[in-house]
Amino acid sequence: MQVVTNGLLTNYFKSGDGKTILLLHGWGDSSATFNKLSEQLGTNFQVLTLDLPGFGGTQRPEAVWDLDNYSEFIAEWLKKIGVSKLYGIVGHSNGGAIAINGLSSQKLSVQKLVLLASSGVRVPKKSLKVTAKVGKVATAPLPTDLKNKIRKRFYSGIGSEMLLFPEMEQTFRNLVGHDVLAEAEKINIPTLLIYGKNDKDTPPEYGSKFNTVIKNSELKVLPDAGHFVHHDQPEETNRLIMDFLRP
Repeated sequence: MQVVTNGLLTNYFKSGDGKTILLLHGWGDSSATFNKLSEQLGTNFQVLTLDLPGFGGTQRPEAVWDLDNYSEFIAEWLKKIGVSKLYGIVGHSNGGAIAINGLSSQKLSVQKLVLLASSGVRVPKKSLKVTAKVGKVATAPLPTDLKNKIRKRFYSGIGSEMLLFPEMEQTFRNLVGHDVLAEAEKINIPTLLIYGKNDKDTPPEYGSKFNTVIKNSELKVLPDAGHFVHHDQPEETNRLIMDFLRP
């Protein structure tokens, strides 16, 4: 399904029936990351997934965006498709940071929140700038194709799964520089945090930090799982989410 939201052609999917759950993917990903989870949730809920602006089938913003822009976009998109009430949000990585931003600012409202390997615990901007500069210097003598691949690895290591999309570099930098821990302190709804023990992008320590500041939260760390915990341990992840969201 498609709808124009704030001038952007937006690709989204709706399935199931019941209370509404919104699934938000991470940077460089798409709604397809939730196919298995959507199918299972659809047996008990109405499930909404969308390709966030710049990814999947949704147009890229011409302007530079930040977390506020993404959460505002989601709020406007929900109005556009006639959804006035959400029961829950499941956000993976940067999708989790967007959810935290939207809920803390009251642009979004839900009864339950699930954060999957959520990002939002950021490195200082100075460190980001230095690391990026080092990456450029180190790769300067290399062929362009190889240089770009290595630069992506630099950015991946400093901003969760944040693969660098050249046309959205400044947006990427804005997201990397936005720490949502203070915003997370404003969240007091039941929150489930699920992290992979082997996650190098958003390590379990991030989950512990969120668990500390979100009063009504519970942290689960799954073994043999990395950043895409819902792919690495799909059965356990889906079970935890289903049990948590059950009214």
